[in-house]
Amino acid sequence: MPRARVVRVGVGVSRPPGLLAGPVVSCGLAGSLRSDVPLGTVLVPECVLRRDGSARRCDPALVEALVAGARRLGVDPVREPMLTSERLITGAERAVWAARGCVAADMETGLLGVDRLASVRVVLDTPGRELSAAWQRPARAIWQPRAWADLPWLLREGPRCARLAADVLALAFPALA
Repeated sequence: MPRARVVRVGVGVSRPPGLLAGPVVSCGLAGSLRSDVPLGTVLVPECVLRRDGSARRCDPALVEALVAGARRLGVDPVREPMLTSERLITGAERAVWAARGCVAADMETGLLGVDRLASVRVVLDTPGRELSAAWQRPARAIWQPRAWADLPWLLREGPRCARLAADVLALAFPALA
């Protein structure tokens, strides 16, 4: 998307980029909080919750554009609320947030300061296939042997899921491509 401004935040927003101008679409990966939301599921939430209990409605026009982009790929995206957390949600905490109505969790969307916001995420990890919490800091995870078991899977599935999110974004806003 050559005319779009890209702000990279990596895994989590350790330092929010400040107030961003214009509409913002957060694009990337998420962790499913429910066993019925498998790897590769496209998410376009209508609302994003934060761990402090606050909720943020996503911009309806941006959401509709992302839903249309997903449908052009033959995918019907999940539009249920998503949690944004400063850390990975693992173990029993997944069920707690699922019971509060969240379908998945990311580490960026709800932390961005912007007037018009939407998100497209693709599920990478699930309750049945969790990432090691060591991956919260990828540069350090490589030095933690318990995280090594995730590497082959991450190298295979991570790029595939990220590409799907990017494809939805490109089809949602073709004038920018």
